[in-house]
Amino acid sequence: MLNSALIKNHDTGQNSIRLDDVDLRILGELSADARMPNNILASRAGVAPSTCLGRVRALQDAGVIRGFHADVDPAKLGLRIAAMVSVVVRSEARNAMLEAARILRGLPEVQGVFVLGGTPDIMVHVITESIEALRDFVAAHLGANPAFSSTQTNIVFEHLFAAGKDESRSAKR
Repeated sequence: MLNSALIKNHDTGQNSIRLDDVDLRILGELSADARMPNNILASRAGVAPSTCLGRVRALQDAGVIRGFHADVDPAKLGLRIAAMVSVVVRSEARNAMLEAARILRGLPEVQGVFVLGGTPDIMVHVITESIEALRDFVAAHLGANPAFSSTQTNIVFEHLFAAGKDESRSAKR
């Protein structure tokens, strides 16, 4: 979710998609609550509901809106251990780094994969039900991978969301 201030400070000179104030209001509102009914969204954006619906569809078609997502609490599903695992890729395997990241992305424990500039090369956000499951994941999928020279696992104690976001989403792990 984008910070609403970032959306409001959009610089049209940096990309080819032209957004006006109505588009920016729509994006700000949907970033805060993607389940908002179209009539309320239209009212907040200051346009007719049919115009609002057309704008949302145009933003989707342009790829500005990539999707609408449910915010699921992993802890409520028994997934209480979150970690950020940094991975250093062997120099001889750098040409396969993106493919390795894509493979990691497909694993059920993986919540996100970040390919970085600098060291580490890859950061993997993992959620498991236990420390033992996390250890097994790291050993099986990262430590056993010959393309990776080292890993470092950092346990997430608490995940805080950006200021102004729904405070109930900030959950202790």
